[in-house]
Amino acid sequence: MAGSMAGITAVICTYPLDMVRVRLAFQVKGEHKYMGIIHAFKMIYTKEGGFSGFYRGLMPTIVGMAPYAGFSFFTFGTLKSIGLSQAPNLLGRPSLDNPDVLVLKTHVNLLCGGIAGAIAQTISYPLDVTRRRMQLGAVLPDSEKCLTMVQTLKYVYQQHGIRRGLYRGLSLNYIRCIPSQAVAFTTYELMKQFLHLN
Repeated sequence: MAGSMAGITAVICTYPLDMVRVRLAFQVKGEHKYMGIIHAFKMIYTKEGGFSGFYRGLMPTIVGMAPYAGFSFFTFGTLKSIGLSQAPNLLGRPSLDNPDVLVLKTHVNLLCGGIAGAIAQTISYPLDVTRRRMQLGAVLPDSEKCLTMVQTLKYVYQQHGIRRGLYRGLSLNYIRCIPSQAVAFTTYELMKQFLHLN
């Protein structure tokens, strides 16, 4: 619970920066609505309703955090448990802090973390698409159809379907997500050993 609240707080505090980043990245060559970071902040504030303009798409981000974290940790824990019970000699080794406890070998940790990240990302990805669509809403021609999370999900599904709509760009996201989660879970497991938590 504490981790979830910390994550939500961090997202709320940094969301305006993400909004500006998305808007600046979306600008096409030759057509610049924003002249830089400060200008983007000013334009969003004055043209899109003050502070609320910076938080367009926040709800799908917060709603998506729970399934992403939940499925990620659940999948990693399940893979770890199955691996150590089914093939302890092949996949496991004694923990650095407690030799009586088996832990996954580093390369197996990386693999399990990557798989966990891929599964969690696949499940929560439609909410990520929704967030991005809502963040770009004011600069897209059909912005009035993407004002709420449910409205945006329906619109994207009706216009583009599942594969080309709700999961558009997922394969590129795997390139970032899989290595990131692999390293995160491996680091998590190593730190548990260094801090004598096994």
